[in-house]
Amino acid sequence: MNRPTTLAKKLYVKTYGCQMNVYDSARMADVLAPLGYANTDSPEEADMVILNTCHIREKAAEKVFSELGRLKSLKRRKEDGGGRLILAVAGCVAQAEGEEILRRAPYVDIVLGPQTYHRLPEMVAKASRAAGSVLDTEFPAEPKFDHLPESRAEGFSAFLSVQEGCDKFCSFCVVPYTRGAEYSRPAGAVLAEARRLASQGAVEITLLGQNVNGYHGEAPASSHAAASEWGLGRLIRALAEIEGLERIRYTTSHPRDMDGELIAAHGEVPGLMPFLHLPVQAGSDRILEAMNRRHDRDFYLDLVGRLKEARADLALSSDFIVGFPGETDADFAETLDLVRRVGFVQTYSFKYSPRPGTPAAAIEHQVPERVKEARLAELQALLTELTTDFNRRSVGRVMPVLFDRPGRHPGQIIGRSPYMQPIHVEGADTFMGQVVPVRITGVHPNSLAGEVSPGGGARPQGEKAYA
Repeated sequence: MNRPTTLAKKLYVKTYGCQMNVYDSARMADVLAPLGYANTDSPEEADMVILNTCHIREKAAEKVFSELGRLKSLKRRKEDGGGRLILAVAGCVAQAEGEEILRRAPYVDIVLGPQTYHRLPEMVAKASRAAGSVLDTEFPAEPKFDHLPESRAEGFSAFLSVQEGCDKFCSFCVVPYTRGAEYSRPAGAVLAEARRLASQGAVEITLLGQNVNGYHGEAPASSHAAASEWGLGRLIRALAEIEGLERIRYTTSHPRDMDGELIAAHGEVPGLMPFLHLPVQAGSDRILEAMNRRHDRDFYLDLVGRLKEARADLALSSDFIVGFPGETDADFAETLDLVRRVGFVQTYSFKYSPRPGTPAAAIEHQVPERVKEARLAELQALLTELTTDFNRRSVGRVMPVLFDRPGRHPGQIIGRSPYMQPIHVEGADTFMGQVVPVRITGVHPNSLAGEVSPGGGARPQGEKAYA
């Protein structure tokens, strides 16, 4: 997104949390580019700083206020030198606690929610000419995607937002309150953006949404199908036909929205990677009900079975919350049992922490911190064991690897397997941006080592290369 401009202004964006926030940060930079802002990696060089916040992690708001305290000094130094630093807070913390941010940090110029960043130019203009702060955390009637400039691919992998918001209302989650109701972009708009990204060099696209497999976008006008809407499975099939696009991923999914069409796509679309992030959160039916997850463990295990029946080499990752209010030792034991039965290869696990305004925060039976810490340590030890075992079993396999960045040593490049494993290869820098068969030769703490398979080169689109 660094583009030549007539005004030498610098933008620094610090992104917290999920991949949707990474996408949003890139789009905010797109929106500000016509105003003369180009990205910088240093807040000290910046004329504008945006903190794109996430409300999922523990003590998220306090981390933002801590960062704002550091930026206050930077802002003051800029002003003492006759300059100006516009300071903005965006994202889910801004949406949930906008007025509190302005009360505790009145030096913040702009506070905006996730649905209003297409209005940033207007906000910057107001902040530049007004003495006070600008607050915009409403949920506008018009979709923000209709008002954004065209996205640009900045590498061989690209994010593409297709769905936003959530209607599930899990009792621990703030997303329905900070991102709003579910909205799906029209399929035609998604396909147009995907074609543009592919033409700019993107080989892999990750479809994003808070509840991405709940996608139900308006069918393209050119579609001859009877259905007026497309689900995610139908959208993926259309994406797989785009020239130059070899890999498709999507995240994050809800088990209840994994329909038959999407399951079938996993078995029938070679470009759809055999790695699925499918959060379960807990293994106890009692806790799942308290979380309002709308599925039980048997439903989840049956779903995993159907997915692996569709594609035998499918691997799963998941999210887990330990120490949810009322969780007993028996409940936690059921989570450990479910983890062993599924055999997750990658996971994200956290201690439960209350989010203001969510139903779970009002439950009386909160689990003591020491118990949560002990359970988290036990769960993470098991999850690490499963991931390590999966990586070790990869040795000797030939897997298609998309090389997308240089390594630490001359001639070394790094790519990702279909299962998101980082893989480094020596002396293969000519393969950058290609999907190449690689034989896995070793396991390191945070990556795998490999060598290009004899005769390996860019493989034809859609060709499986697993062995």
